[in-house]
Amino acid sequence: MSVTDSPAARLQSLFEGHRLTPTQRRIAHSMVRRAADVPFLSSVELAELAGVSQPSVTRFAVALGFDGYPALRRHLREVAPAEPPTDTAVANGYQQAVEAEIENLRHLAEALADPEPVARAGRVLAASRPLPVLGLRAAAAQAYGFAYFAAKVHPDVRLLDEGGTMIHDRIDGAVRAGASALLCFALPRHPREVVDTLAYARGAGLTVVSVADSAFAPVAKVSDLLLPAAVGTGLAFDTACAPMLLGRMLLEAMCDDLPEAQARLEEFDVKAAAQGLFVD
Repeated sequence: MSVTDSPAARLQSLFEGHRLTPTQRRIAHSMVRRAADVPFLSSVELAELAGVSQPSVTRFAVALGFDGYPALRRHLREVAPAEPPTDTAVANGYQQAVEAEIENLRHLAEALADPEPVARAGRVLAASRPLPVLGLRAAAAQAYGFAYFAAKVHPDVRLLDEGGTMIHDRIDGAVRAGASALLCFALPRHPREVVDTLAYARGAGLTVVSVADSAFAPVAKVSDLLLPAAVGTGLAFDTACAPMLLGRMLLEAMCDDLPEAQARLEEFDVKAAAQGLFVD
C-alpha cells in the first residue's frame, strides 16, 4: 500500500484545509494514529480515545462539513478496509506500549514511501552554517541526541535546549553568524515558548524544520517544513521512538549533502582510537 492509499493518509487529506481548534486537532491526531479502528468507533469511544467530551466529537464532525458524527463515520467506512481490524490485544500494559510504538513506526514507514520531504529537510539543514537545534522540556533529549551526532559531520551545531529570556539572543547570534535554518523537535506537552521561539526564528529569516508528534501539532503553523512522527501515549510518560528514528534519518540526509561528512567521521575514528575513547 502506498502512503497515499493508507487509511492514515486518507484521514489526513480529510482534515486538510479546515481551521481546527486545539481540541479538534487533538481528535484529528487521535484518529490518524488509530486510522484502521476509527470507522468502527462510536462517538463516545472516540471521545475517550482523544481525551475529550462527546459533544466535542460531534462539533468536530460538523466542522468537517458533516451533519454529525454518524455521517462522518459512514464516510470513513467508505474509505476504510471493509472489515474491522483483528484483535491484536497482548498480555499486559508493557507489551501494549511496545505494540503501539511498532504501529507508530509502521505509520512512519508509510510516510517515508516518499523520501523527498526528508531529503529536502536534509539539504536545508546541511546548508545552514551555523545550525541551531531547538528542543525544550520533553523534546530536549531528542534535540541533544541529534546535536551530538550532527556535530561530528557539521562544522557548527548550536544546541538550544534551555528556554528563557536569552533564547532570542542565541537565535540572533546564529543569524548574525550566517544561519539560514533551524531544526526543532516538538513533543507533547507543547510548551508555548517553543511556538513563540519558532515564530521569532522565522521572523529573523530562518527556515524552520520541525519534527513533531503530529501534522496538527501547534508548531505546524510556525514551521516551513514539518515532519510528523507519532509518540506513544500508553505509559505514564510518552515514548518517542519514531521521532528519534526520524531524527537519525535527517542526519543521514544531511550527510548526503555534506561532502566532508565521511572525512570528518574518519578523522574522528582515528582520534578516538589514538585516545582510547572506547572499549572493544
